[in-house]
Amino acid sequence: MIRLLCVLLLCLSVLPGRGAAHALDPGYLELTALREGQWRVSWRMPDVSGKPMAISPVLPEGCAASEPPPPSFDGRGWVSGWIATCLQGLAGGTITIDGLERTRTETLVRYELAPGKMQTQRLTNGAPAFTVPADLDSLGVFTSYVGLGVTHILEGVDHLLFVFALLLLIRGRGRLLWAITAFTAAHSITLAAATLGWLTLPPPPVEAVIALSIVFLGYELTLPPEARDQLAQRFPWVISFAFGLIHGLGFAGALREIGLPQDDIPLALLSFNIGVEAGQILFICGVLILGLLVHRLFPLLERGQARLVRVAGYGIGSLAAFWVIERVAAF
Repeated sequence: MIRLLCVLLLCLSVLPGRGAAHALDPGYLELTALREGQWRVSWRMPDVSGKPMAISPVLPEGCAASEPPPPSFDGRGWVSGWIATCLQGLAGGTITIDGLERTRTETLVRYELAPGKMQTQRLTNGAPAFTVPADLDSLGVFTSYVGLGVTHILEGVDHLLFVFALLLLIRGRGRLLWAITAFTAAHSITLAAATLGWLTLPPPPVEAVIALSIVFLGYELTLPPEARDQLAQRFPWVISFAFGLIHGLGFAGALREIGLPQDDIPLALLSFNIGVEAGQILFICGVLILGLLVHRLFPLLERGQARLVRVAGYGIGSLAAFWVIERVAAF
């Protein structure tokens, strides 16, 4: 029944153009503490049809800022920076992204109450402002980073496409459960190792290999079951574990961009990983439920599921091959 969804998924993956993707990119605001009462403001706006998105940061009341320079395009978004003076500090003040409520995107805010103590907050169109806490407690760290993990995995089309290809490729609930478990264990290992600095690899090759792993699964889907790789057929968890190690490095790259609170690194790392797993489970459950509905509404489609899986394999492999070329070219 899952296989009946492949054409729908491919259409959703391919239809959005590059311009739409830019408009859905997140904004980014960073407030770096300099000396008493001063912060360096780094602001990045998504690109919309060659112009910066109409959103802007509003710092807490009482903050005075130098005249920000006109934003410049960095190839993906519009960036600007200036110095803000907040003599009363940031704690207890409200940071707002004006105009965010009229968009479909979000903004990641990183701020320091004091040098070296970075905190993170995610703002959305439904919650475009927040009050800066004097200190983020353990519960705040947990909820914040779980939310960031869920958001990251659900917005990561390449990771979701890999999981979807596993659902199409593996036969039997037991084997599928072991494969997903192996994928989870593997990316948890490399996520922790890379985030803590025990393993360091440059992001561009990692992203290219992630796309290459999807090409492999797409190719396997184009073959009849008897012609597929025997290791993948008999021990799918081995393949899932191996590729999960690479995907974990991709998650670590995203977490490094978000940043970790220096006083709660283990908790933030665990929370982010829990969020990633929660998002992955939500995606799998959604696919299974939708597959069951399609199976009951259109039972005749079961007769052509082998052909649909093969078409899905070509679509998944072609899209992933494009990503490989695009990411290698970006080296």
